[in-house]
Amino acid sequence: MQDNPITSLKSAAYRIRRYALQMGAVQGQGYIGQALGMADILAVAYRHALNYRAADPKWEGRDRFLLSHGHYAIALYAALLEAGIVPEAELDSYGSDDSRLPMSGMATYTPGMEMSGGSLGQGLIIAVGMALGLRQKNNKAFVYNSMSDGELDEGSTWEAALSASHFGLGNIINLIDINNQQADGPSGKMLGFEPLADKWTAFGWFVQRVDGNDLPAVLQAFDAARKHPDPQPRAILFDTLMGKGVPFLERREKNHFISVDAAEWEQAIHFLDNDYFGDSANEQR
Repeated sequence: MQDNPITSLKSAAYRIRRYALQMGAVQGQGYIGQALGMADILAVAYRHALNYRAADPKWEGRDRFLLSHGHYAIALYAALLEAGIVPEAELDSYGSDDSRLPMSGMATYTPGMEMSGGSLGQGLIIAVGMALGLRQKNNKAFVYNSMSDGELDEGSTWEAALSASHFGLGNIINLIDINNQQADGPSGKMLGFEPLADKWTAFGWFVQRVDGNDLPAVLQAFDAARKHPDPQPRAILFDTLMGKGVPFLERREKNHFISVDAAEWEQAIHFLDNDYFGDSANEQR
C-alpha cells in the first residue's frame, strides 16, 4: 500500500521549515518568514515535481530551479537539504565564512543553486534564455523560476514574460510568491499589481492562482502546469502566509527580515514540532 502523497509532502514541508529555523538560529536573523511561507511549495517542488539527481546536481537532464529572489536562499537551502543535494552536516555552517550556504544565493558556492540572486527581476530573464537553449538542444527539461511579488515591480519581469509567450516557451513554469510584504511595506501599496492573474493571462500565459499553504492545491497546480498541453509558458501565483507554522511569527506586522532572540528560536521550533507531531504521532522525524 502506497503512502498518501499529501502525508509525505506534509512531512517534507515540516522538515524544510525546521531546517530553515535551525539555520536562522545560527545567525539569529534572516529571511525566515519567507522560508516558512514557501515551505509547502518547495516540498512539492523537490519531493514531487522536479526531475533531478541528488548525487549529480549538474546532470544535463535535470529540471532547472532558479531562485530569482536570492534573499530567499535560506528557504532553498532547506529544500536542498531535504532533497539530499546538500548534506545535513553543513546546516550549522549557514552564513559563515567559507560556507557553501551564504546568506544570499550564489551559484558558484552551492550545489543545486542554478543562479546567483541579488538584484531582483533577473530570474525570469535567465529562465527565458535557459528554456530557449534547452529547446534548441531538444532537452525536455523544465525551467522553474521562483520569484517574489516585489519583482512584479521590475520592468524586466514583464519584458521576459512577453518574450516567453512570444517564443511559445511551454518549458517555463514561473512560481510567484505573493506574501504581500516588501522591505518598505505591503507589496500592493508599493506598486499595485492586481488583477494579477488577468495580467499574466493577457501576456499569453497559462495561469493558476492557489493558496500556497494548501498542499493538495499546490500539488494539483504543479501537476497541471507540467501537463498543460498548449505551447505557452505557465505561471502559478501562490498566496502565502509569512511565518507559516509559527504563530508568533505569523502575527508579526513586519517580518520581511527579522531578528529573533535565542529563546524565541527554541520556541519557534517547539511550536513547529508540536503542531507536526500532534497530527502525526506515529511518524518519526
